[in-house]
Amino acid sequence: MNASDDITKQVLDAARAAYARRGYLNTTLKGVAAAAGVAPDVVRRYYDNREALFVAAMRLPFDPAMSIAQLMAPGIDGLGERMVRVTLRLLDDPETRDQLAEMVRDGAGASRATASLREFLEAEVVDRAAVLLGVPDARMRVTLATSYLLGIASMRYVLRLEPIASATEDDVVRLVAPAVQMALTTPTTPSGKARG
Repeated sequence: MNASDDITKQVLDAARAAYARRGYLNTTLKGVAAAAGVAPDVVRRYYDNREALFVAAMRLPFDPAMSIAQLMAPGIDGLGERMVRVTLRLLDDPETRDQLAEMVRDGAGASRATASLREFLEAEVVDRAAVLLGVPDARMRVTLATSYLLGIASMRYVLRLEPIASATEDDVVRLVAPAVQMALTTPTTPSGKARG
């Protein structure tokens, strides 16, 4: 292990400890640098921002800023299908599946690390997607779609409920994408209730 690897390890260990103690929103690059015993510029040399540091520390297999922008770039048509496919492909990664399993096992508020992941998802995924969606009640729509996807992911990868656990990606997309698309696009009344 070279000096650069040692510094990266110190920074990531300090970041994980900070997220466990203070959560995502209350952890700063400066605070992580102090805990790691390095200058803030050293942390910034490796990680451009708090989001990049969190992605590395939590071993997330994607960069939300780039992923959300790419996902939304083609527009609202077909967004449900793209979201389902991205979710399934992310969960092909064993570490991501393990983190999902831990969240399901522990419950949303059981540990500070799980709360950090929730804060990160809200700030960097749900809120970012809601801004890009750009419709009234966008945050509610994105939260509903995300909740639906997390439920499907839990049934498929954590609880391994059949027949969804062994269904092909295309079968899951065919069955789930319309519901996700509807959550994102169903017209609503001014009170926020879906028209039906």
